[in-house]
Amino acid sequence: MKNAAELQTNSNMTKIIHTSRFGDIEVDENKLITMTSPLLGFPEDRLFALLPHSSNAPFFWLQSTDTPELAFLVISPELVHPDFRPEINPTVRKELNIPGEVDLEFMVILTIPHGKPQEMTANLLGPVVYNAEKRLAKQVVLDPKIYDPCWPVPLG
Repeated sequence: MKNAAELQTNSNMTKIIHTSRFGDIEVDENKLITMTSPLLGFPEDRLFALLPHSSNAPFFWLQSTDTPELAFLVISPELVHPDFRPEINPTVRKELNIPGEVDLEFMVILTIPHGKPQEMTANLLGPVVYNAEKRLAKQVVLDPKIYDPCWPVPLG
């Protein structure tokens, strides 16, 4: 008997991911994102699916393929902070196989206090740098004097 967090593979190069939030979902194996190092606080989870929240929302879910309960609500940081263009260490670019001339892609993790969506914040201090072509990602920690882990997200 398989553990609920294990993946089942079918014959179409898709995987069934068991999640607590969305039930069992089928995702294309070629669209899974590999974290080159784990997200802070989650050392066992390295493989994620990026799932749209809804067809017209700017939000996505970064769902672990290993832990059914682990899913982060993420958004492009430019939507909450238009000037978000942090310096990223060349070592990170190399780790993610991103050439120096290519613009970096980011996603930031949101926190929504229970019952208080108006108090939603974005973690600009610890964004996820993302290579969409290679499906590689890494969370980086930026300068806390410049970037806030609890940046207010305007609603509306």
